[in-house]
Amino acid sequence: MLIPENIEAKLRFEKIREEVSAACLTSIGKGHAEAMSFMTDLGEVRRQVGMASEMASILESDEDFPASELPDLRDSLKRIRVEGLYLNEEELMALRVALTLSISAIDFFEQAEEGAYPLLREASAGLAPYPLTINQIDRILGPDGQIKDTASGRLAEIRGEIKSQETAAARRLNAIMQRAQSMGLVESDAAITVRDGVAVIPIPAANKRMVEGIVVDESSTGRTAFVQPAEVVAINTRIRELRSEERREIIQILKDMASNIRPYAPDMIRSIETLGLLDFQRGKAVYGKQIDATRPTIDEEPGLYLSGARHPLLMAQLAHQGKRIVPLNIELNAPAGRILVISGPNAGGKSVCLQTVGLLQMMLQSGLLVPVNEGSRMCVFDSLFIDIGDNQSIENDLSTYSSHLMAMKNFVRSAGRRTLILIDEFGTGTEPLMGGAIAEAVLAELNRLGAFGVLTTHYTNLKHFASQTEGLVNGAMTFDTHRIEPLFSLHIGQPGSSFAFEIARKIGLPERILSDAKEKMGQENADYDRNLRQINRDKHYWEQKRQNVKENDKKLAETLQKYNEMLEGIKAERREILAKAREEAKSLLAETNRRIEATIKEIRESQAEKERTKEVRKELEAFREETEGKAEKEDGMIERKMEQIRQRQKRQKEREKSAPAAQEKMETHEEERPLQAGDYVSIDGDGGRIGQVMELRGKEAQVAMGSMVSNIKLSRLKRVSSNAARRAAGKPLGGIDYSNVATTVREKKLSFSSEIDVRGMRAEEALQRVGSFMDEALLCEVGEVRILHGKGNGILRDQIRKMLRTLPYVEGCRDESEQFGGAGITVVELG
Repeated sequence: MLIPENIEAKLRFEKIREEVSAACLTSIGKGHAEAMSFMTDLGEVRRQVGMASEMASILESDEDFPASELPDLRDSLKRIRVEGLYLNEEELMALRVALTLSISAIDFFEQAEEGAYPLLREASAGLAPYPLTINQIDRILGPDGQIKDTASGRLAEIRGEIKSQETAAARRLNAIMQRAQSMGLVESDAAITVRDGVAVIPIPAANKRMVEGIVVDESSTGRTAFVQPAEVVAINTRIRELRSEERREIIQILKDMASNIRPYAPDMIRSIETLGLLDFQRGKAVYGKQIDATRPTIDEEPGLYLSGARHPLLMAQLAHQGKRIVPLNIELNAPAGRILVISGPNAGGKSVCLQTVGLLQMMLQSGLLVPVNEGSRMCVFDSLFIDIGDNQSIENDLSTYSSHLMAMKNFVRSAGRRTLILIDEFGTGTEPLMGGAIAEAVLAELNRLGAFGVLTTHYTNLKHFASQTEGLVNGAMTFDTHRIEPLFSLHIGQPGSSFAFEIARKIGLPERILSDAKEKMGQENADYDRNLRQINRDKHYWEQKRQNVKENDKKLAETLQKYNEMLEGIKAERREILAKAREEAKSLLAETNRRIEATIKEIRESQAEKERTKEVRKELEAFREETEGKAEKEDGMIERKMEQIRQRQKRQKEREKSAPAAQEKMETHEEERPLQAGDYVSIDGDGGRIGQVMELRGKEAQVAMGSMVSNIKLSRLKRVSSNAARRAAGKPLGGIDYSNVATTVREKKLSFSSEIDVRGMRAEEALQRVGSFMDEALLCEVGEVRILHGKGNGILRDQIRKMLRTLPYVEGCRDESEQFGGAGITVVELG
């Protein structure tokens, strides 16, 4: 069920239909595109989306899938079922194209890998090859689509005679023309022309009676008459008779061809319909490629998880303007968050988010691929209800609010657990208090019915209701509070602020009026809106910090694993060296024994001659020294490696033993000494919140709690241990020495450079360096910094700027001027 009837126009689905139709080549394919509609059968939706996905895979693989423009020949083939009727030359040529495409498509699926494209294979079962019919058509039709002279013997004779008669007529006409020119009856530069399909001679009107013949036509001025000489009238008459006879022969040839086709016409119709269906799937795939669409997982149970969802029409519009769309991540799942209540500033993207969900669901259930990231999950809803825009009607006596109430009545009557409801500016159009109350009651009923939906609102009571009710979840469109402009990004889990005062101030509304408005609004509402903004900034900040901690933990684990692998490698190398040394020792001993035996033998054979004996002894002594030196060198290398291993293990054990003792000593010292900067304290009367002393100011202390800093009396502060602070924060504390914050900050300011160079670094390393650099810039109260990242493909620049947008203290970033580096340098402004 679809509500309202013009839902396609409201979601602009008609434009999607036009785009798919334009991507189709055949008339039947275009007809399928124009007939696309909202389907509720899960199996059929999966089949249609699956076929489009398979065709997209074919196109991405650069395989040559057969496709061509083709008219709808179904009525023509049905017509020749009647004996005596035939296909004309143009229809016959189109049939040849269709039959050739059928054979090519059959060959494509036969040559594809076994099991590939199962849905398209099933759909192509209606294709039928007719190679003999193609040969018969080729026998009578030429490449230009005209009947060949050789189509029949009689046609060849007729056309031969026509050519002969035309040649005779031309010769005779030229002779008459030359004679008339020689007599001065026709101008010397005149030429034979054709009027009403007849070759004639242009003769001045005054001389037209001087040439015997028929006046076929006259010029607009009446000065020239076009005369067909009597001598060629008979020839032209014969030519016309032959033309008629030629046409009769062609019709007979076409009738004979129709007789050959007639028995196979029903199968050919099915084959042409199958070609149209395949072309329709190709058109869906082509359009899907244009909008970077994919096939999401289609679940049986209702729910949505859209990752990187993009409105296809808005994406094309922004691309034309040289801009990029901001993708949306949306999740609607039972029971926690079936209905998403989006709030945020005007023109911040709430309505676009709503229409994106509606249009993508409409596209999916019409069998199309949708522009989302891989891993997205969707389902098939039985009903799609929307209330977008102004539906007031003078004819039906409906005001804007009455039309909204009429829609709400229809929604609560028909909604169920497989219904998707989209409502824009929920509850508006009447007095806010009553409108908000009615909207809350309707929302409660839709939640009770188990419906899914996305609603946009500015009403505070609906934000409160969503945060306190199971099945509902708040969502906020983000806003840059520094530049006072929307970021068009959706964050689920918290309500958004309308930023009405900030926008009014940017527009230029007098500050006196804004102050008066804040007083009228009340402090409680003002605090609520301010807290929303503070929560939003804190969330961005701590999410970034948490990501940094995760990355550092990952790097630490990788480093430990690397050192363990190195240690195991050294142990294995030690065993290998010892084994090798043993083998060399055995070999050395064997060589030594051999040399000694040879020496003794040589001394005996030389009969103990003194000179020779001395020489032999010197050789043996040199061999001994060489052997001992090599052994000492090997032993030294082994000993050094073993010593390195022992020292590394010793240092590791010392660190493990000293860490607990040092920590215990530090905590004992902290408990005994007076309160000073860097101590962790709990605040009396504030629910036991734990902060850190930044600076002592007489009877007060400046205490930091998260991103907030307050001045609190010393009497309200109680020192707590580092372990207690660590447990309260849920993660380790340390890494910064707060014992003398002022001195540290002054030293940092003196040494801080407002420029960092990350060129040549990997993205992960560069982001970590930039994050630390920005923290130091904030600490040093720097107003502007420069980040050198180079130009390249712009990937590193985009990732750095994406990270910068998450920092609450960054007002904006821009390219450096061209003379100083242009897009290769990002200039960051800090608030």
